[in-house]
Amino acid sequence: MKLTIFCDTTFPEEALSAFSEGAAGHSLVFGAARTSSNLASGAPDPALLTADVAFGQPAVDGLLGSSRLRWAHLTSAGYTRYDVDAIRAALTSKGVALTTSSTVYADPCAEHVLAMMLSMARRLPESLDAQRTTRAWESVLRRERSILLRGQTVLLLGYGAIGRRLAELLAPFEVRLLAVRRRAEGDPHVTVVHEGDIERALGEADHVVNVLPENMGTRGFLDRARLARMREGAFVYNVGRGTTVDQSALLEALQSGRLGGAYLDVTEVEPLSADHPLWSAPNCFITPHAAGGRRGEHLALVRHFLDNLRRFERGEALLDRVL
Repeated sequence: MKLTIFCDTTFPEEALSAFSEGAAGHSLVFGAARTSSNLASGAPDPALLTADVAFGQPAVDGLLGSSRLRWAHLTSAGYTRYDVDAIRAALTSKGVALTTSSTVYADPCAEHVLAMMLSMARRLPESLDAQRTTRAWESVLRRERSILLRGQTVLLLGYGAIGRRLAELLAPFEVRLLAVRRRAEGDPHVTVVHEGDIERALGEADHVVNVLPENMGTRGFLDRARLARMREGAFVYNVGRGTTVDQSALLEALQSGRLGGAYLDVTEVEPLSADHPLWSAPNCFITPHAAGGRRGEHLALVRHFLDNLRRFERGEALLDRVL
């Protein structure tokens, strides 16, 4: 079965070579205006209309306008622009499968959050600040303020590939794990939190980890009222989407000292403007949407696509399928 595969992503040489070799026997068509970003939409391209498979960030109009397309695989974990009722319905009626690269980003995002949690628990930012400024040897103070993760309650907002991997990494630390998820069943070591119990769970959590995607149901999910429900001194982490958190309310909670701190890898508008008050908010630490990155990221994306391509060829279930 020879397929025409459209790709609108710019890959470095090693990844491009792996893509060409792995898809040998199929016809590869590259977009005229390829992008290196997995966050921005690809440009409309008539070549997409000739493809059986799309790989990258294909323009929504192209997916909807194609009568030939059977499967689209995204180079991102999120799929916000496609997660609209009308678009989902149209793709479903056309029989187009939609998959993401969530599995590729599970390890780096989970490790990023764990690094954040451990640095907060061990007060590493305070030691770094002291090293850069006063160089005071505050051994007693630092020891008294440090905590262990053991026995702490961690609430996961979202339990997809990233949330599940983080739960695995946290298991040896003997934390109490709660997870908000759509389906009722959970892993043996994770307690599922249902929609009506979210406010109660927020009040119990020492750490609230947001890995929610952006859609109509999650925008502003962690709003002023829910932030107010969090226990005093709790920590917030966001590696999901910036639009799922009320940034103004979060800023107020940090400035008042009610929250212990916030680690943000994503913000409502990116890049975050240099004069935004979150940069200087107390105990707020920001990374530039880098949690999903790692050396060899592009090669991992290609390999994940090729794994799914083999499955598609054999008529097997696709990995990370969302539609």
